Amino acid sequence: MTTHAYNVLFLCTGNSARSIMAEAILNHKGKGRFAAYSAGSHPSGSPRPEALNQLTSAGISTAGLRSKCWDEFAAPSAPVMSFVFTVCDNAANEACPFWPGQPLTAHWGIPDPAAVKGTPEEVARAFRDAFVILDRRIGLFLSLPLATLGQMAIQKEITEIGRQ
Repeated sequence: MTTHAYNVLFLCTGNSARSIMAEAILNHKGKGRFAAYSAGSHPSGSPRPEALNQLTSAGISTAGLRSKCWDEFAAPSAPVMSFVFTVCDNAANEACPFWPGQPLTAHWGIPDPAAVKGTPEEVARAFRDAFVILDRRIGLFLSLPLATLGQMAIQKEITEIGRQ
């Protein structure tokens, strides 16, 4: 039996927290079936330390994570995406580039932990909460029998995951 690696792109405006965590979680849990990437329309330039700390505390590698512009993934040399998920409301409402391969898309909006102002504990809790939501949604996504579902059924399922 051959395994098919699905390419998945997570989008968020700044590509510094939510999309970075989603990329790392899926690469960690996808066990080679998935190649996850992340990008933003206006990348911040670097991942948030709190996002990296959250990943490290969950035993997930942060090696190679960087803030990227989504234009990298619209280029002809970019990997062809099977799925594109927006994880922030701003990115969901922006005009996205054309993604080669016509990937299935869904919005998995999550409150921005980087916008939380407060004590270090409150900020850490916001990043932990975002991580938990992403981890749960990615777990649901990984449980889908993608090889046996039709495109319309997959679209329905990934849209529903974003509501959970």
